[in-house]
Order: sequence, then structure tokens, then C-alpha cells
Amino acid sequence: MPLPRIAVIGAGSFGRNHLRVIHQSPHAELSGVLDADPSRSEAAAENFNCRVFTSLEEIAANSDAAVVATPTTTHAEIGCRLIELGLDVLVEKPIAHDPESGARLVESAARQQKILQVGHLERFNPAILALEKVVTRPLFFEIHRLSEFSPRSLDVDVVLDLMIHDIDIVLALTGLMPEEIRAAGISILSSKVDIANVRLQFPGGCIANLTASRVSTERVRKLRLFQPHEYISLDYSRQDAVRFRVNPPMKIDFEALPVEKDEPLRLELEEFFAAIQARREPRTPGRQALATLQVAHAILVKIEEHARLVEKALSVH
Repeated sequence: MPLPRIAVIGAGSFGRNHLRVIHQSPHAELSGVLDADPSRSEAAAENFNCRVFTSLEEIAANSDAAVVATPTTTHAEIGCRLIELGLDVLVEKPIAHDPESGARLVESAARQQKILQVGHLERFNPAILALEKVVTRPLFFEIHRLSEFSPRSLDVDVVLDLMIHDIDIVLALTGLMPEEIRAAGISILSSKVDIANVRLQFPGGCIANLTASRVSTERVRKLRLFQPHEYISLDYSRQDAVRFRVNPPMKIDFEALPVEKDEPLRLELEEFFAAIQARREPRTPGRQALATLQVAHAILVKIEEHARLVEKALSVH
């Protein structure tokens, strides 16, 4: 079977990483790159020894699939057009800028019987892969994702930029949608929400507390999961996880989970290639990413409600 030919749309920081991994993979062929800025396309094509495309139609004529690494607001338009042209698509997270656009992508892929994978990269973090093997009944999550300020991704709120990774993880580990959402957020250095704290309650009583900030003085990527008689502490950045268990009589044991460290993006793209070849649903399909986006937007609604309450209280005083 010939290797799938993969094009990349978007030659920014994310796009260049996709280009590098596809170029290095023995399981795919990099067909070319397209960017709104021709100079970026030319530079990327020279770096990764591929052709420059000038239209989606040209990509479709010379590729089997495409990676969409463009601004979030363009995902649905570009992704749907590629699917209509007959290509399988991996679109960066979030799937789209609003649930309606995300649903269009999912419906297009289903109608055309094409693979739609979404780049929820942390689902391919080796520490998360190890955690999934020992999850029994999640009772409580405490998750922090903090970043130093960067002008990147200021077109979306911190919920869609950073927290969406952890929303996706929690939904995957619980297998449920939240029944109650409480949230607060503040704009500090941009016109969007830069720091947010969220509490999700799930059927059966599981609670997830999530904090995301892009105005921190340090970079933190940590998850703690509590389940009957044990808790697991995971560091996304270090790709490690430690399991603490209580054994009778009140003895606490701890062990590191076995983690095979790897580059999550390489694992994500290898999954895409395998799904294309086998014509099967990928690990992070569009329908799951849409559910994640729906929860993220419900969180943003709650943040707006909280902001109005604060504004009303301040006006009284």
C-alpha cells in the first residue's frame, strides 16, 4: 500500500512542527505546504524539501490528507472544503471557534466518509497513556495549566487556548458530560479571558477543578486524579506520573507509573496515518472534540455570567 500523501496548511509555529514530523516519518509522504504568506510557504518548502501549494484544489489533486494548522476561526471553512474535495483531515485544536462550526466539520466528515482527527495533543502524552491504564473510578481532579504571557493565540480565550486540553482529558477519563458548571475568569493583558478557574460536576459525583492562566510567572502542567484508595499525580511536561495507594493497615505505598517517553506530536500524527490506512476512527475524533468544545463554550457563558455579577456588585458599592 502506498504511503499517504499529507499536505500542511499553515506554516506558523504549529504548522512547522507538523511539517518536521511528517517529513521525518517513515509512514507518510509530505506532499507540500500552503500558507497565506507566500514567503512562509517558500521558507517551509525549502526547509522540508516539499512543494508549495497555492490552493486547496491543488492540494486535493496531489494529496490524500491534510493537516490544518491555521487560526481557529478558519478551521471549519478550510476543513470542510478539504473534506468535500475528498481528503481526510487533521485539524488543530480546538476543532473550531464555536460549536456550530465544529458540528459542520463533523457532519461533513460523516457525510463524505472521511477521517476527521483533532489535534488534542495531550491525549498522546505518554503520561496520559499510562494513566488511562490504571483509571478505575475518578472521584476528583485538580488540574493546573499555567503559562507565561505570549502574544500567540490571543485571538481566543484561555479556555479555548489552554484549558481545552484538560477539558478533553477529563471528558475522556470520565466518559461523561458535566451536569453542572461553575466558572470565573478575568482579562488582564488582552481583551480576552487570560486566567480562568472552573468547577465541573459529573453524574455520579465526580468533581473536576481546573485552572488555566497565560499570565503566570512560571510554566506548570499538572494533573492530580483521586479515585478510591489512591491518587495519581501527573506532570505533563516531564511525562511522568506517580501513584499513591493506601493499603491496610493504613500503609501508603507509591510507585511511578511505567511511561514510555516520546514526542506527543509524533504519536498524534502516526495515529492519523494509521487511521487513514485502516479507515477507522482515530483516538481523538471530531465528535469527541465537538463535545469538548461544547463544554468549553458553556464555561465561557458561565464566566460571562460571573463577570456580570461582579460588575453589578461593584456598581452597588
